[in-house]
Amino acid sequence: MREAGMAGHGAASAALRRYLLLLAQEHLEFRLPEIASLLSLCGGQFSGEQEIRVNSPFWILNIPSEEMARGLMKRTVCAKSIFELWGHGKSAGELYASLKNYPTDKMLPYLHSDSTYKVHIHTFNKTLTQAQKIKKIDALEFLPFRGKVNLKNPEHIFWILEDYGMNPNDVPEEPIHLYFGRWIADGQRELIESYSVKKRHFIGNTSMDACLSFIMANHGRVKPNDIVYDPFVGTGGLLISSAHFGAYVCGTDIDYNTIHGLGKASRKNQKWRGPDENIRASLRQYGLEKYYLDALVADFSRPIWRKGILFDAIITDPPYGIREAPRRMGSQKETVKSVERSTENHFFVSSSYHLSDIFFDLLKFGAEHLVMGGRLVYWLPVYRPEYTEEIIPRHPCLKLISNCEQLLSSHTSRRLITMEKVKEFKDQDANSYLLDGQYMPYRGHNSFRDKYFSGVTKRIAKEEKDNQK
Repeated sequence: MREAGMAGHGAASAALRRYLLLLAQEHLEFRLPEIASLLSLCGGQFSGEQEIRVNSPFWILNIPSEEMARGLMKRTVCAKSIFELWGHGKSAGELYASLKNYPTDKMLPYLHSDSTYKVHIHTFNKTLTQAQKIKKIDALEFLPFRGKVNLKNPEHIFWILEDYGMNPNDVPEEPIHLYFGRWIADGQRELIESYSVKKRHFIGNTSMDACLSFIMANHGRVKPNDIVYDPFVGTGGLLISSAHFGAYVCGTDIDYNTIHGLGKASRKNQKWRGPDENIRASLRQYGLEKYYLDALVADFSRPIWRKGILFDAIITDPPYGIREAPRRMGSQKETVKSVERSTENHFFVSSSYHLSDIFFDLLKFGAEHLVMGGRLVYWLPVYRPEYTEEIIPRHPCLKLISNCEQLLSSHTSRRLITMEKVKEFKDQDANSYLLDGQYMPYRGHNSFRDKYFSGVTKRIAKEEKDNQK
């Protein structure tokens, strides 16, 4: 079943090598844009005949070289491993026939008498006994293995991978698809644990999950020596993932206390933030302080950057009113929402900052301050009953690359939007997409917070009613 992919033919396609990608069954919508972004970052693209079942953990990709395949795995957090694919089929017989057709000259460098190897079996949606595994390995005796088996430290590792479908309540007796390949490299899944927010010194109410943070950096094609900016930086979680990939990072936020690491702590059983709880200390915790440029107190609705300041990527999670209210600087001419006083006697007069205005400002800023080919990656909250693709904010200088949904509740979600700058910004582009109607449809989501909590209130009321029965 081919659900996504691009077809290509000719000599260029023939030169591509086939690889099997084993993916994690998490954040399914985010996987294809991440892999596509990283392939383009490595100098490749989705070309040739790809075999991608979007929800499956097994994808067959055509990649120009093993070096590019390794480069992909040095970045991805969505994929577990990649293999040079030697054969595959919908039954054991088809697999063996496919392996017999694989060129022997491509096998021999890894099977010669001076080499060591082992065969590993991986099953999806089924557990095999050791006896069953040994039987499957013995069935491969027709392959020209000449080396010695070494289970602890082999030079080459070969995998048999079996797919038993997606339904854990209806597991077939035999696999629906089988693969055999030479292991090339593992992905970066360990980053999810090593950068876990649970272990981080400085966190807030909206600190981004580590896995999603790395996915955002990959969607943004962040690379060494880039300059990455987060205009709603908060506790700096998105800076950490970009810095891990070698980018220099900076940010701004309207909250004085958060930028300076002051005030009440977000961690349970801790009243006030300590002296080491700030963005710089968070990067220092991971050995990334050298990539930290600075974080400034600023109101994004009133940009502080002069013309000509360019960023390689803008990666951000704007506030949308559930845990942190969208705010901007108030004035005597506006309806003032609140007057706040920080721990160091800094007074802040705030007024409401509509979501539609936030995204209007964000796209305009990206169009003006991204390098050509630079990417804007941000979260867009939506009320699902009212969602259509037409509400995605657009700008004539930015091309929509991907749009991935993460559910927040039965009726709300947020969508990770990735856009790429494809046209130089001109003064006439500043408000053009506001006037031609492309921007207006999102305004219905200015009441996203009310709609989010109205669903919660209804659910609680229903549960209370059910309990009374």
